[in-house]
Amino acid sequence: QVQLVESGGGLVQAGGSLRLSCAASGSIFSINFMGWYRQPPGKQRELVARMHSGGITDYANSVKGRFTISRDNTKNMVYLQMNSLKPDDTAVYYCWYRGNRYDYWGQGTQVTVST
Repeated sequence: QVQLVESGGGLVQAGGSLRLSCAASGSIFSINFMGWYRQPPGKQRELVARMHSGGITDYANSVKGRFTISRDNTKNMVYLQMNSLKPDDTAVYYCWYRGNRYDYWGQGTQVTVST
């Protein structure tokens, strides 16, 4: 089992920045993926960004150039720096972990971007 705890969501004006953090604990495999998904109101959950433990990253086209994912493998932490936020970025953001073919999810943190 893996537990994920997110922090850092909130309300921000358009053009502002937020940083999300996620701490993973439990049975962490050394080779894994960690990342972020989001679910906008009335829409399906979608990938935002993910990062392999070896460093390879993958971003949604809608956030490229604005969001940056990073990890601290020694602390089992993943971060999402979100800059130039837009109202369309409003969503519940979920931390995600994949190891040994199992997926785990955090409880979600709300990000609201006002105009």
